[in-house]
Amino acid sequence: MDTVALFNPAEFHFLRPLWLLAIVPAMVLAWIILKDKAANSEWRKAIQPELLAVLLEKKSEHKNIWVSILTAIGLVLMALALAGPTWNRLPQRMEQKNDALVIILDLSLSMYAQDLSPSRLIHARHKITDILRTRDEGYTALVVYAGDAHIVTPLTDDTDTIENLLLSLRPAMMPVAGSNPELAVELARNLITSAHLLRGRILLLTDGISEGSDLKKFASRDIPISILGIGTKPGGPIPLDFMNRKGDFLPDSQGRQVIAKLDTSHLEKIASRSFGRFRQSGIGDADIRYLLGSPIGENQETKEVERQFDVWADRGYLLLLLLIPLMAISFRRGFLLILCIAILPSPVRASTLDDFWSGLWQRTDQQAYNALNSGQAEKAAQLFQQQDWQATAEYRAGAFDSAASTFSSLEQNYNAGNAFAKLGNYSGAIKAYEKVLAKNPTHENAQFNKQLVEQLKQEQDQQSSDPDKEGEQEDRSQDNQSSDASQQDSSTDSGDQQKEEDQQQPSQEKKQDKEQKSEQQADPKDQPKTDMQSVEEESRDEQQEAMEQWLRRVPDDPGGLLKRKFQHETNQRLRRGEYQAKKSEQVW
Repeated sequence: MDTVALFNPAEFHFLRPLWLLAIVPAMVLAWIILKDKAANSEWRKAIQPELLAVLLEKKSEHKNIWVSILTAIGLVLMALALAGPTWNRLPQRMEQKNDALVIILDLSLSMYAQDLSPSRLIHARHKITDILRTRDEGYTALVVYAGDAHIVTPLTDDTDTIENLLLSLRPAMMPVAGSNPELAVELARNLITSAHLLRGRILLLTDGISEGSDLKKFASRDIPISILGIGTKPGGPIPLDFMNRKGDFLPDSQGRQVIAKLDTSHLEKIASRSFGRFRQSGIGDADIRYLLGSPIGENQETKEVERQFDVWADRGYLLLLLLIPLMAISFRRGFLLILCIAILPSPVRASTLDDFWSGLWQRTDQQAYNALNSGQAEKAAQLFQQQDWQATAEYRAGAFDSAASTFSSLEQNYNAGNAFAKLGNYSGAIKAYEKVLAKNPTHENAQFNKQLVEQLKQEQDQQSSDPDKEGEQEDRSQDNQSSDASQQDSSTDSGDQQKEEDQQQPSQEKKQDKEQKSEQQADPKDQPKTDMQSVEEESRDEQQEAMEQWLRRVPDDPGGLLKRKFQHETNQRLRRGEYQAKKSEQVW
């Protein structure tokens, strides 16, 4: 029974005892107010009592005393209330939302079709982002599939992580082409059942399911399968831009252009047989609310969890009731406003009004995370307390020296290598990449970055030993860049076409620079002789330009890690005989 009268002196204590320290400044403030009275006593020593009685008002003396007393009482009551006095426990009934959502994303080649602008894939990413931002309870997981299925994230309440990985997902990273939704739905159901959840939803975002696929065997009333159709009924061709074949489209076995259409009636039948709903994707969130609003089973939304302990009842609010008369008096001269401002928590480094306001409601790490996402990396580096996050912010802010030092101390060698490379410390970068490869010899990004930095270091050593061969080294650097660029196009995902443009642009700029130099050298009479200082400055500028060209090619896309993970999982299933590719399966 929760009754305030049930006072138990033996269990009386404070939940937040550090607030009791606020009593000290309360007493100091009361003493400051009483200084006026002390000042009046000094006047009595210098002025005759008859004259002093005319100059001073007796009421003001009594007023100062009462203001001091009331201020001290009010502040002490506030400190005691904030300390959280308690003497009994309350039985706490705990409930947990027994709900889970597994999102399945189709990553077959047909998702490259552009009948939805800008493409089906990007449209599906936006829909998943909308779903994640509307979920504030329960657990969410993400599964992707093409010819094979893979778990991107298991069931978690951290939807921000799922959202950050969405941009890295594309059909080109899948190890097996095709479309096999059965494997994905089976993985999704296993995620729900293995988490010991009574029920959950499976939401499939796809542009088509073959006639032979049977999803009903994985569905039930407690785990329905709903489908969000991505695409249009007329459909569209599948561009081969991901294969660096701009203007070409995917042909079928007979050489005809494939048109990927959305069969809404077939998908609606599958969803109905699987106890779920179907809706074609459209503008707005009406389709999402319809699919996620479907009932699940006959159980209630929450289940009671076994209670481990009761909760202490905070009785500080009782002391606040005594402050009501004091607050009414304080409104007279605006003293209450000053007091409220004094007790407000001051945010760390609140340089602007926005910083001050956000500091009232957000922790320092939350302010730092928001600053990092909004592009204020320097501010985030100052706010972050965790070293790994702080080093990431420093890296984005261009403080590569401190970022490299922190990454090295945390043994995050791959990130440390990238920071050393940006800093120009090629030896340190090579050592960091070697540590990564010692633990994981198949780390493709570390291998690629190490080769780039080694070649750059070799050119730097050659230039420092023999500056006369600068032109020859420049040619070799350009040849190495073009050969490495072709290797990168074949080894990395072809969807990253921007890298190729970044590689060609600096090569063209360097070629123009060489032509200008050759024209200048053709007529030496027109060019005055330069001293050693100008030659060294020119060499440093070219070296800096070469470094920027190399470092621009360092891949930092997290999709590379997911791609290796998917390939490893598929290889394991093939060895165990759990998966066999269908020879008759279409690749889109």
